[in-house]
Amino acid sequence: MKNYIVHDEWNIIEEGFRPAYNEVSESLFSIGNGRMGQRANFEEDYSGKTLSGSYLAGIYYPDKTRVGWWKNGYPEYFAKVINAVNWIGLHVKINDELLDLANCDVRSFQRRLDMKNGLLIRSFDAKLQNGTEVRIESTRIFHLFQSETASLKYTIQVLNQQASLQVVSYMEGDVVNRDSNYDEHFWSFISSGSLNSQLHVTMKTKKTDFIVRADLVNNFTINDGAIESELSKEGSCISETVAVSVGINDVFSIEKRVSIVSSQNHAAAELMSLGKANLENISSLSYQEIRNKQALAWGNFWNESDIQITGDIAAQQAIRFNIFQLYQTYTGEDSRLNIGPKGFTGEKYGGVTYWDTEAYCVPFYLATQPADVARNLLLYRYQHLDKAIENATKLGFSNGAALYPMVTMNGEECHNEWEITFEEIHRNGAIAFAIYNYQRYTGDWSYIENYGLEVLIAISRFWAQRVNWSAEKEKYVILGVTGPNEYENNVNNNWYTNTIAGWCLKYTLESILTLKDSNHTKLICLFEKVGFNNEESVQWQHVIDYLYYPIDTELDIFLQQDGYLDKEQVLVSDLLEKERPINQKWSWDRILRSCFIKQADVLQGLYFFEDQYDLETIRRNYDFYEPRTVHESSLSPCVHAILASKLGNKAKAYEFYLRTARLDLDDYNNDTEDGLHITSMAGSWMSIVEGFAGMRVKDNTLSFQTFIPKTWESYAFHVQFRGVKLFVKIKQDDFELINKSNQEISVIFNGEAGTVKPCA
Repeated sequence: MKNYIVHDEWNIIEEGFRPAYNEVSESLFSIGNGRMGQRANFEEDYSGKTLSGSYLAGIYYPDKTRVGWWKNGYPEYFAKVINAVNWIGLHVKINDELLDLANCDVRSFQRRLDMKNGLLIRSFDAKLQNGTEVRIESTRIFHLFQSETASLKYTIQVLNQQASLQVVSYMEGDVVNRDSNYDEHFWSFISSGSLNSQLHVTMKTKKTDFIVRADLVNNFTINDGAIESELSKEGSCISETVAVSVGINDVFSIEKRVSIVSSQNHAAAELMSLGKANLENISSLSYQEIRNKQALAWGNFWNESDIQITGDIAAQQAIRFNIFQLYQTYTGEDSRLNIGPKGFTGEKYGGVTYWDTEAYCVPFYLATQPADVARNLLLYRYQHLDKAIENATKLGFSNGAALYPMVTMNGEECHNEWEITFEEIHRNGAIAFAIYNYQRYTGDWSYIENYGLEVLIAISRFWAQRVNWSAEKEKYVILGVTGPNEYENNVNNNWYTNTIAGWCLKYTLESILTLKDSNHTKLICLFEKVGFNNEESVQWQHVIDYLYYPIDTELDIFLQQDGYLDKEQVLVSDLLEKERPINQKWSWDRILRSCFIKQADVLQGLYFFEDQYDLETIRRNYDFYEPRTVHESSLSPCVHAILASKLGNKAKAYEFYLRTARLDLDDYNNDTEDGLHITSMAGSWMSIVEGFAGMRVKDNTLSFQTFIPKTWESYAFHVQFRGVKLFVKIKQDDFELINKSNQEISVIFNGEAGTVKPCA
């Protein structure tokens, strides 16, 4: 665990230069706008530890699978959102010495992520080996108000002597990924050049044939006076160079403004004119006007989505950091996009879609954004239904059964660890649950009617074929799976998997009956489209009635899977600190034979379906499984925080909140350097709103069961629910509910039903 980020309510601040932590900081200070984003790489050259990363949403490459032993059903590629054009690059020479912080005496250094206004700011004083002392300041903006554009301002001052200054501002299209399986370059060069002071480079991805065009304009000044530059190009790299003499305290400045457009979003023939128009639009604005528009755009978002905490700066900073990173990863404007576990902050997981979106991110977007944002996340899966059916067919399923991929970019499975690709099938259930969650929260039945029920039928067909009858148990069983706890592979009857399978079948049948009553004609059309008949309903009901759920009658708990209690039962508290995290210190064999749990498994099911169990059942299972959970998945602490809150364990709930909220800021799991845990960041929001505030939907009514951590003075947030925007503020001895819409809303607050009228 690291603890070098300065606590501040609205800023992430690093004081002092820490080369050993540079890749961690590059992740933490990443910046984006939902359409594109970038790690906090230095603009100037840096020969120290760094992971270059600039990413465009949806632009990917099918990197050839690299496995030692091929198994039937493996995908042939792993899709990756790839490192794209580097437009920020600068080569800076001062008195003929290249500016490189790895070779300088860094006197002061600050990196600051201004979350309120959407700015990445860096400043430092350094002494070069030739004795020249310099001061650098840079500000990077990925425009939320025009998401295909970004800008950068970089200033240089020489502090101790007259100096010669040479600055090369370049844009490089043929960038590489560190994680390329076979060291392959993913880009093909098309063209580069300049026109009317605008530089441009056009590249195409190999295999997927995405065309990306970047247009850049540089503006060089000394003390606000313009400087002439010299153009140079070499293949995919195009640059402008200035060479000037500067005096003490002269201010040299370069402003870079870029447009990046792609054939994913526009016709290839239009990219040149679009890039030119985007750049002209953004170049017509002054630097201050850009900052003002950026502040306004982020201000509009924060007005809807901020969580305000008083009395605990570390907690306040953490929740805002998580919300900020979530929104700059996904704004909801495009149903073809989704939320990669690392967003625009690193290469790990390839920027692709996991079940994290449905299980963890959908609740955040449901409550903080208009309903069509969460609806777009569901449409993403509907648009991939044919591919999900194809995926299941490859594994031997039939009759329109669908298995959604564990990892995907375009609907095809592209993950190739057998214990996950073939066995972590509970992901199907998370997608079904997200449909249910959307409908119960928004009240929008039309989504299920027009899209969702078709998905539910295909998923239910998979479950009905995936079970098999056990003559010994006289029950249906589900064999050879990996549950949410990935420290167990190829197990039988994972309780969570069986539970969500049975629930999904039941929910699908209920939805069929609802549509039969509300629009029988539409149901008949759907049945004809998917070839559904009543025999399937009968079979599904038989599975529901006879599905096996492992339990231990002596402990009166749900068993994570058959045979779990055959393992030696030791607790996490028995582990030596030097053995943590076990996924970095133990062999995989030792992990698999241990009782230790990576993340919520049985407890994940109790979180989803808590209304089906009484409080004591939840408590018994929580008290048994939590002490055995090592929380080495970023998705784990938030579920435990929510359940601990429900059980009245305030200290544990707060501990888990801090762990999930500051997971990356404090690098709990020693893995932030390869990117942030974007999807789990929604869990921080869930820990407060569903945990501390106990927000639920009960019988179509918004309900709260609140507590407040003892160190906090108050916390407050907005939620949108069925057309109503509600402001909720919880204090140590009081609360506020303000209806900011024009219609009244019924709520249940700490057990009391009431009505909140619109504010005047």
